[in-house]
Amino acid sequence: MDALSKKIYLILEPPTEEDPRADKQRILDGLPEGIGHVVMGLKAMRSLYPICEKANWRITVSLAWNGSCWEIYRIEPGDTRIRSFGIAADLGSTTVCMRLIDLNTGRVLAQSSAYNRQIAFGEDILTRVFYCKGQPARLEEVRLATIETFREVMDELSQKSGLDLTACGAMVVAGNTTMMHFLLGLDPFSVFASPYAPRASEFGFLRGEELGLPIEGYVYCYPCLANYLGGDIISGMIATGLPEREGISVFLDIGTNGELVVGNRDFLLSGAGAAGPALEGGVVKTGMRAVDGAVSAVRLEEGTFHLTVLGGGTPKGLCGSGIVDLIAQLYLAGYIDLRGKFTQDAPHLVEENGNIGIGYGPGLYFWESDIQAFLNTKAAANTMVEYMLDQIGIPMEQVDRFYVAGAFGTHLDKESAVTIGLYPDMERQRIISAGNSSLEGAQLLLCNKDKLVLLESILGKMEYVQFGAVADFIDRMRAAKAIPHTDMRRYPSVQEKLAKRK
Repeated sequence: MDALSKKIYLILEPPTEEDPRADKQRILDGLPEGIGHVVMGLKAMRSLYPICEKANWRITVSLAWNGSCWEIYRIEPGDTRIRSFGIAADLGSTTVCMRLIDLNTGRVLAQSSAYNRQIAFGEDILTRVFYCKGQPARLEEVRLATIETFREVMDELSQKSGLDLTACGAMVVAGNTTMMHFLLGLDPFSVFASPYAPRASEFGFLRGEELGLPIEGYVYCYPCLANYLGGDIISGMIATGLPEREGISVFLDIGTNGELVVGNRDFLLSGAGAAGPALEGGVVKTGMRAVDGAVSAVRLEEGTFHLTVLGGGTPKGLCGSGIVDLIAQLYLAGYIDLRGKFTQDAPHLVEENGNIGIGYGPGLYFWESDIQAFLNTKAAANTMVEYMLDQIGIPMEQVDRFYVAGAFGTHLDKESAVTIGLYPDMERQRIISAGNSSLEGAQLLLCNKDKLVLLESILGKMEYVQFGAVADFIDRMRAAKAIPHTDMRRYPSVQEKLAKRK
């Protein structure tokens, strides 16, 4: 393991009249061969005296990779190699999640998360962007809110592990293009406005103190490929190993935006498009985040809804996985048709201002308008995958693996997702939940400096498609809006389920 930060224990001879080398040079000369070029930071130089003398030149030097060479950023008396750690971070628009990693072993010492304090400036990203557009003071407010969230999670990591995180030599952060702009205090309006050129797409290694983070080492932010394809997706490439595989894979991350990568070790085709907040419960009247009280799973048996509620207790609404389950169950039961419209077989329907709905829990209703909003989202995701595979001339049957990233994909029932046409109808073992691949990729890079070379290779060969410029994209979406699709031949397992129902 060759992490982005490391500790080296040195036993050195003290200076003499015969050997009056400077303290700094004595340490640099004492480093093991093959480590490459090493420099020493000013803070470490200032600590040389009296640490070296008091420790009788038995010292531990902490090194951090600064993007071009190793830098000694800390000097400690004695052998402290056992306490070498770094932080992997996923900077999401809703949640910031971090892991404290032992850089000697790669073991996770602690994990914690918190809601992103940017939410105070808007539930959705665009509201935050417009809040600070052309307003440097407001941009700084959002940046500081981001840093405060980081500090909050770092404090929790420190409490859980009992470690002082200021000694961290490295942190790796993955997030979308807009989140990176907010973290670094870059005006993000250009991400959403033509010609969609971000202020920066590669951010390099930055000192923790420069960002306002309480660590002595360096922070590496995953680079972005385009305005809507950010470092979280690039990190997902590292996590899944997709760019190193021979077989062709599909990587799909569905949230407010849908990001997609198709390829293998020879090529990478990527794209992104608006998917809408339906998968996070954002456009469903009783939709909500995956927190206590959210219905995460639904089964319909003999006209009765059986709900799984996060945290137990009374259901308060539907999160993304619950929405997918509910639509699938309504369709298989014959309560909605392929257009997402309620049928005459559906029991206990209600109507409100022309909107038809069905009760699935105490005081909770699922409306046709909810279904339509969700079908727009699933159609966008389905069409992105279909278009990409058409571009390379590969049928779905030849796809080796279908990765679904993010918290949504982690909890989603595969059968339900296939039933409504969100996932392709393929062997279920080839549909892989990649979990929080953004965080996983951050951890992998933190522990393996050689992934930086792979990262350059990924960015060098990845091509980006603007789905908005595809002439027939809307027509394709219309076909994909049906449950599971207008072309039922693509979904033989769903046909089989329907036949059994009849």
